[in-house]
Amino acid sequence: MKNLLKLESLGLFALSIWAYIAFFPNQWGTFAWLILAPDLSFLAIILSKKIGLHVYNLFHHQGLIALTIILGFYWPIPLLLQISIIFMAHSTIDRVLGYGLKLESFDHTHLGWIGKSTFKNDEQ
Repeated sequence: MKNLLKLESLGLFALSIWAYIAFFPNQWGTFAWLILAPDLSFLAIILSKKIGLHVYNLFHHQGLIALTIILGFYWPIPLLLQISIIFMAHSTIDRVLGYGLKLESFDHTHLGWIGKSTFKNDEQ
C-alpha cells in the first residue's frame, strides 16, 4: 500500500509540474526559490513540539493545498495559485521520498517511520 501511495504522489507531482508549466511557463526562478519553503514550517518547533507538528502538517496537507489551488484559480489570484502549485509539488515529492504527515514525532509519519527509526516499520 505504501508503494501505491508513493506512485499516486508521483502522479500528483507530475500534474503539479504540468500545471506550473501551463500557468507560469517563464517563472522557474520563483519555483526554485519556493520549492523548499513549506519546510520552513519546522521553525514552529521553537514554540513547542506539538505546535511544530501541527504547523508542519498544515503546510504539507494536500487537501488544504488543493483548496488554495482552486481558490487561486477561480477567484483568480495568480500569486496564490502559483504558490499553491509549488507547495503541492513540494508535498507530493516529500511523499514520494517517504516523508508524510507527522504523527506524534517528526520521524513517525502516516507513511511509516523515517530516518534512523525505519527499523520500527518492521515491527508493525
